[in-house]
Amino acid sequence: MKIVVVGLGYVGLSNAVLLAQHNEVIGVDISQERVDALNARKSPIIDAELSEYLAEKDLNLSGSTDLQSSVDDADYVIISTPTNYDEKTNFFDTSSVETVIANVIAKEPNTCIVLKSTIPVGFIDDVRERFVTDAVIFSPEFLREGKALYDNLHPSRIIVGEKSDRAEVFANLLAQGAIKSEVDVMFTGAREAEAIKLFSNTYLAMRVSFFNELDSYALAGDMSSREIIDGVSLDPRIGKHYNNPSFG
Repeated sequence: MKIVVVGLGYVGLSNAVLLAQHNEVIGVDISQERVDALNARKSPIIDAELSEYLAEKDLNLSGSTDLQSSVDDADYVIISTPTNYDEKTNFFDTSSVETVIANVIAKEPNTCIVLKSTIPVGFIDDVRERFVTDAVIFSPEFLREGKALYDNLHPSRIIVGEKSDRAEVFANLLAQGAIKSEVDVMFTGAREAEAIKLFSNTYLAMRVSFFNELDSYALAGDMSSREIIDGVSLDPRIGKHYNNPSFG
C-alpha cells in the first residue's frame, strides 16, 4: 500500500519506519532538514532503533516537504503533527492537524486519514462535521521518546477508533510491521479511543507523581525510599513497574 506520514517527530518517524518494511511510505515534514536526514537514512531524532533500522533495513521510504504531490493515490495518510496544549485557552492547539486534513481532503477526498496526534475527546466527531467527511479516524499512540520505534515494534496494544474494514486493514498493517507476534487489538468508537489515550496519559502522570511524592516523603523523614517502594510494589495490584522517582 501507499502510506503518507505527515510529521516526522517521534510518532511520525517511528510509524513511517515501521510501515515502510512492507509498504511504500512517504514521510512529509515542513522541515527540510528532517526530510534530508530521512532521505540520507539518518534519524533526525535520538532513538537507537530508528537509527539502526534506517541504516540497515531495506525500507521503501522517502521524505518530502510537498504534501500535495505526496498524497496522490495514497491508501492511508497518517497525521502526527504537534498539538501542544495552550495554557491561555485551556485547549489543545490542533491547527496543524486541521490544516493537513483540509489539504488531504481537497486533493484525495476518499483517502483514509488516520490521526495519531494527541487530540481532545470529541475531536474526530467535530472535524467530520466541520469538513463534511467520514474519512478521518483516530488511532492513539503509546510510546516513549527515545524508544519510539521499539515501542511500535513491541506494542502494548493497537487501538483504532472505528469498527470498519479500513480500521482492520490499518491495524493489520501496524501488526505486520511489529516484532511482537501476539498483539492485543481493539476497535472502539472514536470518542472511546480518544478517551483511552487521555486516561492512559493521566494515569501514567499520576503514577509518576505518586512515586515522586513518596520519594520526597522518604527524604524528609530520613528513610530509604527504595525500601518503601519495594515493599509497596510487592502488591500485585500496584506492581514493580514504572515506579522510579526522578527529577520530574
